[in-house]
Amino acid sequence: MRLGIIGLPNSGKTTLFNALTGGDYETSAVSSGQFEVNTAVVNVPDERLDVLEKMYNARKKVYATITYTDIGGLDKGIGEGGLSGPLRTELSQVDGFVHVIRAFESNTVPHPHQTVDPQRDLEILDGEFLLLDLVAVENRLAKIDSELKLKGKRADVSLVDEKPLMERFKAHLEQNRPLRDMEDITPEERKKIGGFGFLTLKPVLIVLNLGDERKPGDDQVQYDYRRAAHIGIQAALEADLAQLDAEDAAMFMEEYGVTELSADKVIRLSYELLGIHSFLTAGEKEVRAWTISEGANAWEAAGAIHTDIQQHFIRAEVIPYDVLVAEGSEKAVKAVGKMRLESKDYIVQNGDVLVFRHGG
Repeated sequence: MRLGIIGLPNSGKTTLFNALTGGDYETSAVSSGQFEVNTAVVNVPDERLDVLEKMYNARKKVYATITYTDIGGLDKGIGEGGLSGPLRTELSQVDGFVHVIRAFESNTVPHPHQTVDPQRDLEILDGEFLLLDLVAVENRLAKIDSELKLKGKRADVSLVDEKPLMERFKAHLEQNRPLRDMEDITPEERKKIGGFGFLTLKPVLIVLNLGDERKPGDDQVQYDYRRAAHIGIQAALEADLAQLDAEDAAMFMEEYGVTELSADKVIRLSYELLGIHSFLTAGEKEVRAWTISEGANAWEAAGAIHTDIQQHFIRAEVIPYDVLVAEGSEKAVKAVGKMRLESKDYIVQNGDVLVFRHGG
């Protein structure tokens, strides 16, 4: 799963990228305005793995991961006439967005629109994405109409089915509402439009980049849409912390009264926003978090580990994480009869500790 970090120039995109990934990419007070991309894979913080590591005396610990891409070159006006080339490709191929909004004043880092106004800045790129999707939908409708007119009854029947869907999208976008707000898109329709990469259909995590002095209410914006969340973070402070080793970072956090890195919260929110979660496997060899979609069944979870396990699936042994911790060991769970045997249709829950029995 990959999330694109976006924002206006000098909003702190690369600073946040460094905070999330531990990178040391250069930031500049003057935006180049050029299309630039940095990508990194990061672990999703999961305290459950720390507990299981000690319980099983495991030799290895493997976290779930998420990929972040820092996408530069976005500002007001990018939606005029549509978008093409590498920038469109990057924006279309990510699974969601982390939208960095500037909420800090600075005499050394100029704001591209002179004043600091988080709500305005949020609406700028949101409006550009709405326009880009509307242009894409109108272009698609024009192509469908052309094909139907040219070929008549010989036209691909899928175009006849697609036209009313695109007309629904057009009407919705013309109301200045993102496609993710539509509740009546069926799973089959989502598959049909998967290749279009509509930007406003993707979930978005809004990150308010705060200054050194947090003020009450400075991490708030109005964004009443589905599949969206927001959080405030002191990105520069967290980027500095990400460069320190664990011991120095702990001392620094204590000095500044930081109990938990907001960067970790951003990673967890990113993960949850994509509609995915983790099941766990545990043993002396390793403890590990595996990523699956919410609503995935045991057969699909088995496939996340290996296709052979999936193909020869017999049953899943299931222990909820909280039950395992409460009883203290896998042996104790089995002794009190709290381990369940489930079929391939079982819907895997977040934190289930699974063992797959399979033939072959």
